[in-house]
Amino acid sequence: MLRRQFLQASALAGTGIAAGTAGLLSARAQQIETNPRRIIMGGYGPSTTSFSRGLDRIGELLAARFGDDVESRYIYNVSDVGYAGAPDLHWMVGSGILTLAYATMSTGIPELEVAALPFLFTSTDEARTAMDGALGAGAIERIEAENNYRVLGFFENGFRHVSNDIRPVHTPADLAGLSIRCLGVQNRTFELLGAEPVNMPLGNAIPLLEDGTIDGQENPFENTVSYGPYRSQRYHTATFHSYLSRPIFVHRQTYDSWSAEWRNALRDAVQQAIAYQRELHDRAEIESQDIIREAGGEIVELTAAERELFVDAVAPIYTDARANYSAELLALAGL
Repeated sequence: MLRRQFLQASALAGTGIAAGTAGLLSARAQQIETNPRRIIMGGYGPSTTSFSRGLDRIGELLAARFGDDVESRYIYNVSDVGYAGAPDLHWMVGSGILTLAYATMSTGIPELEVAALPFLFTSTDEARTAMDGALGAGAIERIEAENNYRVLGFFENGFRHVSNDIRPVHTPADLAGLSIRCLGVQNRTFELLGAEPVNMPLGNAIPLLEDGTIDGQENPFENTVSYGPYRSQRYHTATFHSYLSRPIFVHRQTYDSWSAEWRNALRDAVQQAIAYQRELHDRAEIESQDIIREAGGEIVELTAAERELFVDAVAPIYTDARANYSAELLALAGL
């Protein structure tokens, strides 16, 4: 099946959720004495996204190493079984209901807040180097200190772009007065750009985008297609305004109870899955733009001069960052 078909497929296709979902949610992940060892992984996106396929790769690698001694189960989108996406994934892993999950953690973790600063990174390679290096390591240390997790790395949510159904956006002036669904960490950015930020889960925002209650949203192109907002959005601007990651976190007691062989195997599998997910995401970003155009959407590529207008508009955020974050932390992000 073509990747484009994957992106447009049903969220439940091929997940296997129907087989024992209730049992998965009631079972504790730390079934240390069972054979095979059951590893339950969760996320909050369609089964066809690069994130869900990254979870698949973890399971495949563990199966290749341990054979029948491991059983991997997946709940690709916990929203499909009545849970609230990323917020519920946090406690589900923290309490051991799930063994492993990924989720965006863009607020409350200073290292990730700094990584999400607008127009901080100029390329994907630069962003990946930061998250694979000291900045990412600092985020992992803080997340582990404040939660019942072990963090094994970061899936890539990637660079975000803005869309709307009112007019093309070439400059901040074109955003004036538009209501934009965004993550909380992006509020100040869109205020400075002249828009009216609206914070709510994307699933709740989609019908409001469809009926025009909200004018637009911001997301990587992959998310805009795989979650569906592209169907109601005509104008898309490749702003690359912020880069976000999704930590991959494991229930601490389960992980710590395993032998070194099992811990190292999971870490190795996660690292290989991260590289795989990034490759899928790179392709999905390109193919998603084709899907947007085929649906009648228009994609604006900013000129260097136009991009500089956006960078200048958000300059006060950097003044605030220097007042709110330590010099050591800012240095990790090259500031």
